Amino acid sequence: MSERAAPYHCPYCGDEDLRPNEEGHGAWECAACNRAFRLKFLGLLASGLRRTGAGADRPDRPDRPDRPEGSTA
Repeated sequence: MSERAAPYHCPYCGDEDLRPNEEGHGAWECAACNRAFRLKFLGLLASGLRRTGAGADRPDRPDRPDRPEGSTA
């Protein structure tokens, strides 16, 4: 079995100076911004992704009928 992939960039500042954190599996710390974070794989989406418009990926789910058109809430 292969090892899990390590993050290449800090999700907060984008720096590449990352080290494993003492908190355990999936925990990392960034020396540049002095933040610690944890990565966790949640699973695969049942609906997958589909291509729309200018080639952008978007979750394949029906539009939400409970929101009025143009609503951002």
